Amino acid sequence: MSSKEKKKGALQEKLQLLRSVTHSHAVNKTSIIVDASKYIMELKQKVDACSQDVVEDSSVTMQVTVETLEKGFLINVLSEKSWPGLLVSILEAFEELGLEVLDANVSCSDTFRLEAVGGENQAESVDAQMVRQAVLQAIKKCTEE
Repeated sequence: MSSKEKKKGALQEKLQLLRSVTHSHAVNKTSIIVDASKYIMELKQKVDACSQDVVEDSSVTMQVTVETLEKGFLINVLSEKSWPGLLVSILEAFEELGLEVLDANVSCSDTFRLEAVGGENQAESVDAQMVRQAVLQAIKKCTEE
C-alpha cells in the first residue's frame, strides 16, 4: 500500500469516526465537517447553559436554578457553605420581585440548601431569568459583607 493510499484510508477512518460521534448521516467530507461544526456549537451552548447555573465565589461553589411553573417558579439554591443572613437576603429579593413564597425547604447549618416555590402576586411580569438574577445579587450582597 502506498503512502498516499494509507493517508486516504486514515482520513476516511477519521471521517467515519467523526460521523459516528456527531450522529451525522452525511456522506461527503464537507457535509460531515459541517455537521460536526454544528454539533460542536450545540455542545458549546449546552456547556454555556450549564455554566450559567453554577456561581463560584472564590473556593465556594454555589448552584442556582430557577424553573418556570404554571403560576410561579421553583427556585433551588445549593452551596457548599452557609453565610449568616443568606436566607433573609434571598427572601428579601423575592419580596422585591413581588414573589410570595408558597412552599419552602431550607437547610442552612454548614451548607446552604433552599428549595422554594414562589408565586407572583404582582401584575408586572417576572420571568425566570429575573428571579435568578435577583437571587444571585442577594447572594453576592450577603457573601461580600
